[in-house]
Formats: sequence, C-alpha cells, structure tokens
Amino acid sequence: MKRMNASSILLTRRAMATGLLLASTVGVAPVFAQTDFPTKPITIVVPFPPAGSTDVMGRLLGQTMSKFLGQTVLIENVGGAGGTIGAAKVARAANDGYTLLFNNMAQASAPSFYAKLSYDPITSFEPIGEVADVPMILVSRKNLPQTQVSTILAYSKANPGKLNFANAGTGATSQLCELLLQTTTGGKWTSVPYKGTGPALNDLLGEQVDLTCDQPASTLGHIKAGNLKPIAVATKQRLGVLPDVPTFAESGVPGFELAVWHGLYAPRGTPRAVVEKLATAMRQALVDPVFVQRCNEMNALIVSADRATPDALKTRLAKDVERWKTTLKAVGIQPE
Repeated sequence: MKRMNASSILLTRRAMATGLLLASTVGVAPVFAQTDFPTKPITIVVPFPPAGSTDVMGRLLGQTMSKFLGQTVLIENVGGAGGTIGAAKVARAANDGYTLLFNNMAQASAPSFYAKLSYDPITSFEPIGEVADVPMILVSRKNLPQTQVSTILAYSKANPGKLNFANAGTGATSQLCELLLQTTTGGKWTSVPYKGTGPALNDLLGEQVDLTCDQPASTLGHIKAGNLKPIAVATKQRLGVLPDVPTFAESGVPGFELAVWHGLYAPRGTPRAVVEKLATAMRQALVDPVFVQRCNEMNALIVSADRATPDALKTRLAKDVERWKTTLKAVGIQPE
C-alpha cells in the first residue's frame, strides 16, 4: 500500500472537512428558508378591477391571512381579458410564495375563450386551496311580463331573439351562467355583452335589456329595493336572504346549479413547504369570526375543510376546465 506523506494527509483532511461543511449546508439551508417564510409582504393578484365580488373577497382573505402569517398581505388588481392578464403575471412571477393569484372560476373557463394563453391554468400554478362559493341568481327587469323560469323559456323559444340577456363580457361569471343556462334549457335569446357588471346592471335597471345572471353582491340591493325581479337561484336550497325565490330545480330545471367558486394559487415550482404554510394560514382564515361574518354578509358559502386543500383545488380546477370546454363548444364558442 502506498504511504501518504504529511502534506497529502493534510490536504485530504481539509477536503473531507470542506465536503462535510457543504453537505451540511445543502441539507440545512432549505429548512431555514422554509421555517422563516414569510420574511416580507406577500402580494395577492386579483385579476379583475377593484370593488367586484372577487376583489372584495380577495382583500378580505388577504387581510385575514396576514394575521396568521405575521406579514402584510397586499392586493394588486390586474384586470383585463377575462382575468387572463393577471393570471399570466402570476404564472411568470418568482416561485417563492410572495406572489399569489386569487381567481374565481374564470381560471377554469379561460382556455375555452382564449386559444393563445401564455400559461396553462393547471400546470402553470401550484394550487393552495378553495375558499368560498358565491351562488348565482337569475334576475329580470322589474316589469318583465314573464316572472318564472318556465314562462321565460317558453317565450324565448316561441320568440327567438326577442329577449335580451345581458352579461359582463367575455369570460365573466354572468356570461358563464347565461351560456350554461342556454345549453341546459335550449333558451333562445339575444346575448348582450358589456364591459363589466356595472354597465350591464345599469341597462337592466333602465329596462334596456331583460335578464342577467349574477351574484348577490351585485344584485341583492336592487332586488330588495324593488328595482330588479329575482327569478331563480342556482343553488340546491333556497337562499336565506331570498326565502321566497325558488331554485332552478323547483322551477323545472333539475340539476342546474352554479356557484362562483374561488381559489388561491402560487406559481409553479413554489416549494411544497411554502405552499403548505400558505394553505394552513388560508384554512385558519376561513374559520376566523370576522371572515365568516363578512362572507355571510356577501352570501358567500365558505368551503368545508376538505376542500380547502391543494389537492382538492387541483381536482376541482381540472374538472371545471373540461366542463366549460364542453359547455362552450355546445353553443358554438371557439377559443380565439
């Protein structure tokens, strides 16, 4: 066996020490990083303008999560193109957990409207969890002669195109509700798109259009003031705030249910430990008394604990992507 001289032994020992130090550094650094997260403010991108239902819920969620994360959570509104501009921004963001996306079911319908998305709604993100469902309500102008789902459908089929159905534009939840109702019932009306919920409701209140399908946050005040007429709610049971308004099932359209579901996402590749910490803070927020009260005021239904997980949101999103592809193809809408 070849003997090593003193200098060789010294170099070998130094190499071994260096190797052990590097090994320990590689093993420990991620643990420190995961334990320390977050060390600075987090930004949640809401891909719609301020003051809408998704924006209000996103702000409420961010404020509540900040209590459990120990850091400020900021909201950045990046609207446009049915929520796809804001979603694309988050998909391009650093995958360190400091830029998140809070989106509604437009996350699932986007591929059915836009053929050249710069991201994939499923694979470009790490799901954190579902947050809440907001039911949809079919409402009409206050003096529409047809006051039930059955009479509205009958009139639309006997007089194709005579009824004007307003929505808030491409990819908006009101448009999705309208299209799903059309494919489910075979209703024949004229679709009237607007640039946002506000203009659509203004024309409905002004009796320039006949119908729309939207969320309680947008319609409930007008209903209670007598300026809009509620026709049916797209839920399994009647809403407590509108006990006299039937469900679609009670109105002769069994199985028609639609709630605007909301989810929280991080960019693809965000470390699992960071995703889990965010998911834990989100679940804590969902049972916070102030959050619960505010959701009740918005008629938003907070999801159960088993849905407020990354895996549950991943499953929900994939299922809904296929749902909207089928629905929109049935009414002749092709991605552009």
